[in-house]
Amino acid sequence: MLRETLNKRGVRVVTGLGKFFRQVDKNRNGFLSQAAFKEALKLFHLEVPAEDFESLWLILDDSKSDKVDYGEFTRAIFGEMNEYRKAFVRKAYMKLDFNKTGSVPMVDIRKCYCAK
Repeated sequence: MLRETLNKRGVRVVTGLGKFFRQVDKNRNGFLSQAAFKEALKLFHLEVPAEDFESLWLILDDSKSDKVDYGEFTRAIFGEMNEYRKAFVRKAYMKLDFNKTGSVPMVDIRKCYCAK
């Protein structure tokens, strides 16, 4: 149900959720508490009945840590990238990794990308 709602409402809600999750993740560990997750759903008007939320939380918190990995959440909503998209990302990364170090500094990204 949540997946359909997010897919219908589009990229703006998903990017907004991502921004919100990064803001509430004060220690930058990539995990969300149940309270933060509920707050995000409410803030973005993603209505989930209480019993459905409990089921959703049990699925997302499979490690029973009372936290949800944001990356796992996005994969649960969107699924894994298909091979075409993976190949496209690899190709872009290879172009950005000028020195073939396995990491791309922001300076190198700025040389190739303009967000305007």
